Amino acid sequence: MLLELKLFPKILVLGLLLGSCDKYEPVAPLEEELLDGPLGGLTSAQNAQFLAGDIAFNDDVFTSRSGLGPLFVATNCASCHAGDGKGTPFTTLTRFGQTDATGNQFLHLGGPQIQNRALPGYEPETVPNGATFSKFTPPAVTGLGFLQYVTDADIMAMSDPNDDDGDGISGVPNWGTLKEYLDPLDNAIAQDGKYIHRFGKKAAAYDLLQQTVDAYNQDIGIASSFDPKDVYSGLTIDPEVSDKTIRDVVAYLNTLKAPIPRNQEASQVQNGKSLFSRINCASCHRPELVTGYSPIEALSRKTFQPYTDLLLHDMGLGLDDGYTEGSALTSEWRTPPLWGLGLSPTTQGGQYFLLHDGRAHSIEEAILMHGGEAENSKNQYQSLTQSEKNDLIKFLESL
Repeated sequence: MLLELKLFPKILVLGLLLGSCDKYEPVAPLEEELLDGPLGGLTSAQNAQFLAGDIAFNDDVFTSRSGLGPLFVATNCASCHAGDGKGTPFTTLTRFGQTDATGNQFLHLGGPQIQNRALPGYEPETVPNGATFSKFTPPAVTGLGFLQYVTDADIMAMSDPNDDDGDGISGVPNWGTLKEYLDPLDNAIAQDGKYIHRFGKKAAAYDLLQQTVDAYNQDIGIASSFDPKDVYSGLTIDPEVSDKTIRDVVAYLNTLKAPIPRNQEASQVQNGKSLFSRINCASCHRPELVTGYSPIEALSRKTFQPYTDLLLHDMGLGLDDGYTEGSALTSEWRTPPLWGLGLSPTTQGGQYFLLHDGRAHSIEEAILMHGGEAENSKNQYQSLTQSEKNDLIKFLESL
């Protein structure tokens, strides 16, 4: 009995301490505040492959022993896409060597991308004399599966190369030749042996397999069976990453959820949404698209809200870097999806780095740097009252 009485105060204090810890535990973020996470409705096998791809994308770090380098930009995928979000100036890539559709003229000098880091004993690359170049800030990677399964027919229907409707906007697809390891997607449309490409700043990548293979090769210096060329020597070497890992990462990117909009019922957001359409931003940043057939049921024939048309648009002299990819002009850029825009600072150090190279440090700065086909919308934005501008920005932040 005496022993029990001696222990009682200690047990009581311990219980009080444990109970009081609850209020100091971090509050779990809401689902709409996170960019990462899988699509709903996946099968158990799809969820398992998503997890395998998640590990390869976020946790696997390459070293010299596992094939890194000798030249590289990053050591794993998450280095550039932390939290599956946008990159920063520290992770921005440099592409060089192509000024028109005739192809890259500097592949023999390390093109199309600078590997700005090197293992000890090697020198990192620099832009060769005479080569034009552009900076590419890594984009967010969520919702990409939806974009992959928009049909070519729908993309072509949004295209208006001759501006037949007279609105000053004439978006076009980036038509390119398929890499030998690629197969056309279902519902693909070919023109003169070329297919619509849709991923990347210039829409130069056909699908998520090409995007993944290129990232391993050009960003990490890792050869695969799909692209066995070593970025340092230019020689064909044995694969340094397995086909399974490549496929797992593709599956991961395919089945990441779409960003979830927030505060949609707020009056400012509703008014901003109306203004967005009124000043014709929605002509390029299409609010709603539909997927065609996908072998992943959760992506098949689904309506979604990405705010893009997946087309190239001439953005004017201010955004002409003198560099291009595929058949795009140097001033043409694929319309970036706006979903998840308001969450960008969570992966960009608490601030914005927008446009293709991160040069805009706020949403308004990005709007004011629009030119070319977007000149009229920019001018209409400038004519809004300050209150209307605030509402439009609130709407964009809610995406």
